[in-house]
Amino acid sequence: MLDLEELLATRLLVQGNSGSGKSHLLRRLLEQSAKWVQQAIIDPEGDFVSLADKYGHVVVDAVGTEKDLQMIAARVRQHRVSVVLNLEGLDADRQMKAAATFLDGLFDADRDLWYPMLVIVDEAQLFAPAAAGEVTEEARRRSLGAMTNLMCRGRKRGLAGVIATQRLAKLAKNVAAEASNFLMGRTFLDIDMARAADLLGMERRQAESFRNLDRGHFIALGPAMSRRPVPVKIGPVETAGRGGSPKLMPLPDQPTQDAKDLIFTRGADEAVPVRPRIAEPVVSTGDVLDQLSSAERAQAEEAPQAESLFDIGEREEKIDEIIAGILEDDEAAFQPIASLYQDFQVRCRIAKLAGGAPDLQAFREKLAVARAKVDTAEVNDDDWKQAELIAAELPDDMRGVYLLLAKAALAKAPCPGNVEIATAYGTRSPGRARWLLSHMEERGFLVCATDLRGNRIVTLTDLGWQTAPGDEAAA
Repeated sequence: MLDLEELLATRLLVQGNSGSGKSHLLRRLLEQSAKWVQQAIIDPEGDFVSLADKYGHVVVDAVGTEKDLQMIAARVRQHRVSVVLNLEGLDADRQMKAAATFLDGLFDADRDLWYPMLVIVDEAQLFAPAAAGEVTEEARRRSLGAMTNLMCRGRKRGLAGVIATQRLAKLAKNVAAEASNFLMGRTFLDIDMARAADLLGMERRQAESFRNLDRGHFIALGPAMSRRPVPVKIGPVETAGRGGSPKLMPLPDQPTQDAKDLIFTRGADEAVPVRPRIAEPVVSTGDVLDQLSSAERAQAEEAPQAESLFDIGEREEKIDEIIAGILEDDEAAFQPIASLYQDFQVRCRIAKLAGGAPDLQAFREKLAVARAKVDTAEVNDDDWKQAELIAAELPDDMRGVYLLLAKAALAKAPCPGNVEIATAYGTRSPGRARWLLSHMEERGFLVCATDLRGNRIVTLTDLGWQTAPGDEAAA
């Protein structure tokens, strides 16, 4: 038997190598105590989401911004709802930041909300590592601080930490030392056996016994269970995780030739690789000047006819077509404005554009929109006119990017990646795209945020529009 009230005051550490039955033990503890105490599970692999079906736990997927997750944690304490924080699919760095944010939200709740709560952290060595690893120092510091608060200062706030780890040697000592109850399972490495024996007050020669424990068998010690080390066997559970141990199963019977075809033949649903298109050679200055002279002579000969066909609507459409034709060449988006304007003038003369080519300023404005690949037919006219009015107040080089973001926000589409923003800005450098967004944010035109999966969200402050989360590294 386990004294639940004593456990809330004295915390629990579970240790055992992979396959020793730690997850089974935690599930048993959660199921048996579900109706007695509020629970929050930090679940890096999504194994405990099945508790939602039978015991009513709410699954909190780590999406949205850190501020969103902290507010959810505050509501969890306010409404006393048991939850599973599902960190599945996040890399180690973002798992640590999400767990730290959520634990900080539970820890910082108002004093009136300090109700008893079991906080179970599976694979605790990921969130309280003993040494720096491949994660960033910021993520490690935040996560270790949150875990230390949980185990050292959480009791007065009603938070009872239950931490499970595969490797005691990889778990920060100041976090492990705060637990007064221990359940030690099967362990093979000498350093982990020695540390487990020290925590249980056993002699080093007795540490060998941890190697002989069966799956689901543990050595228990602590005021909530026993005053001396005793062997225990974990009882059955009513729910099952999504993982589980792999079982042997026979391979399918198939001829060798068929197996080769499965591997070396492309399937019907597989994408066909596309070879990048080679950019067309840039027209030389001499060719441009020859085209310019020929176009001027042709326009002079047919000027009366062009004048009679003059129409503002047709003229604007023709200009848009000419600019779109220039940008059909992938390299054109990255050429200087002066070169593009020269090419534009030539094309206007060749196309016999009535009224002549627009001036450089008008060309800059139209080019910015064209670079952003904004099709006004896809958006609401009234809303888009509002976006264009605000964009007109921005410098020329920012307008295309602002309209690109406005289009994504209006359509609730993912935020464009750095490559797409850089192209709209007229550069190949994703770093310049990041700089431009920071510059626009400093000037108050937009606000950038990052959700817990690392995707960027942009809010256009003057319009009140927000894009959906988008991968900034997307091509």
